[in-house]
Amino acid sequence: MRDKLEKLIAAYEELERKLADPAVVSDQKEYTRLAKEHSAQSELVEKARAYISALDDIDAAKELLHGESDADTKSMLQADISDNEAKLPSLEEDIKFMLIPGDPNDEKDTIVEIRAGVGGDEAGIFAGDLFKMYERFAVSRGWKVEVLSSSPSEAGGFKTIEFKVTGDKVYSVMKYESGVHRVQRIPKTESQGRIQTSTATVAVLPEADEIDIQIDPTDLRIDTYCASGPGGQCVNTTYSAVRITHLPTNTVVQSQDQRSQIQNREVCMQMLRARLYEAELERQQAEMGAERQSQIGHGNRSEKIRTYNQPQDRVTDHRIGFNGTYNGVLLGDTLPSVIEALAAADRAEKLAQAV
Repeated sequence: MRDKLEKLIAAYEELERKLADPAVVSDQKEYTRLAKEHSAQSELVEKARAYISALDDIDAAKELLHGESDADTKSMLQADISDNEAKLPSLEEDIKFMLIPGDPNDEKDTIVEIRAGVGGDEAGIFAGDLFKMYERFAVSRGWKVEVLSSSPSEAGGFKTIEFKVTGDKVYSVMKYESGVHRVQRIPKTESQGRIQTSTATVAVLPEADEIDIQIDPTDLRIDTYCASGPGGQCVNTTYSAVRITHLPTNTVVQSQDQRSQIQNREVCMQMLRARLYEAELERQQAEMGAERQSQIGHGNRSEKIRTYNQPQDRVTDHRIGFNGTYNGVLLGDTLPSVIEALAAADRAEKLAQAV
């Protein structure tokens, strides 16, 4: 392992030299790429240096111990050896996990789509509750939430809502939320006090840059129309709303929530790139036979991933059997605990596969 880590450290130091090169500094795109790579490797290199340092200290202490006759000095050297040997297993485990190739999308921002499922008006209200949950969660992490497109439900909440989340490693956290969410509670619209089960689907898409997905303009049909509010009431007398259809895949995106046609068009292109990027990733996984049996991190939308049970004050994540309180999770307070448990299960699975 030592040889591999020394090569890794040498490559990191070469990266630092490149970042100090005026030619690289003047090339903003290349500098940004190298800076991200440098940042991504920094924790691993820190662990690698600590591991090698511990090995060096052990070797040096053993060499001194071999020719030492003083009892106190020998005891001190032996304690030093024991302390450093005790560090190695933990460092090895951390390094082993860090050396596993990560998801290349983890650094990306995300586009999240929440869509009301079965349950009528209550499903729309639940979709709105999920949006509020993610909004509070994002704010708590210092992320920015920008609504791209929404279709409000007459009873409250949304039929659909798409929003962009921007911040540090957003996709690495939010990807665990992809799937079918189910709620069991007495709806506000229920006069008989009966418990109803409703669902909403959550799709978390890594935002795709233009360099990730190249779209031929001739493959697009762009329609403009008058933006409207609930009930179809016209709220904009100009044709600012935009609908884009990607003809080869029949993928349709639309936006009317921005102030101008230009802004709505840009939002549509962001959503389209994200959806085409996701479709390409799924195609590659299918071809490689790399679809994982566990739904952790992939959120198969045909699978129920989480149930929010209000009468029992319980939220259960079915992928790992994690239980939390209804209000704690839905209000966003304990959602981090659920996601961390999912991430821990994901890490454990990757380590098991690497052995």
